[in-house]
Amino acid sequence: MYAIIRAGGKQAKVQSGDVIEIERVKGDAEEMSFSPLLIVDDKGNAVSDRDLLAKASVTAKVLGGSQGPKIDIFKYKNKTGYRRRQGHRQKYTQIEITEIRMPGAKAKTAAAKPAAAKTTASKAAGAKPAGAKATTAKSAAAKTPAAKPAGVKATAAKTTAAKTSKQATTDSSEEE
Repeated sequence: MYAIIRAGGKQAKVQSGDVIEIERVKGDAEEMSFSPLLIVDDKGNAVSDRDLLAKASVTAKVLGGSQGPKIDIFKYKNKTGYRRRQGHRQKYTQIEITEIRMPGAKAKTAAAKPAAAKTTASKAAGAKPAGAKATTAKSAAAKTPAAKPAGVKATAAKTTAAKTSKQATTDSSEEE
């Protein structure tokens, strides 16, 4: 089972036992709780219903703090004597995911409910049954004759008529 959580403006995919670094969290709390954005169980069923996710939680134990790599910022303009130097190190809080808690009975039924709701909604919208062929714009265009400019049709018809009349005149002249 894994979950997607939001911490410090970023999202992370976590499982029980994972150690991750999130943006610095101030406070002396030894344990943190996150509200998941998505939970996928061991069978591969995803739960994204807000009502069910409001009841779920991801708990984590705070391990300590750390710092990211040093970033050097140097601004310089030629021939003016303008030079500015600045540095930055992002601070992180290291946490270990201890538990992903999801109400068990409702999670199983919730996976079945969205599929049934989609079927009901599609029937209400006038969708055809699953076995029926769907008519698309391409298939509809293939069934109807293509609309060509009037000049193209007339030219093709004139050319065909001219060939036919030439053959008729040559056949009649050969018979004589």
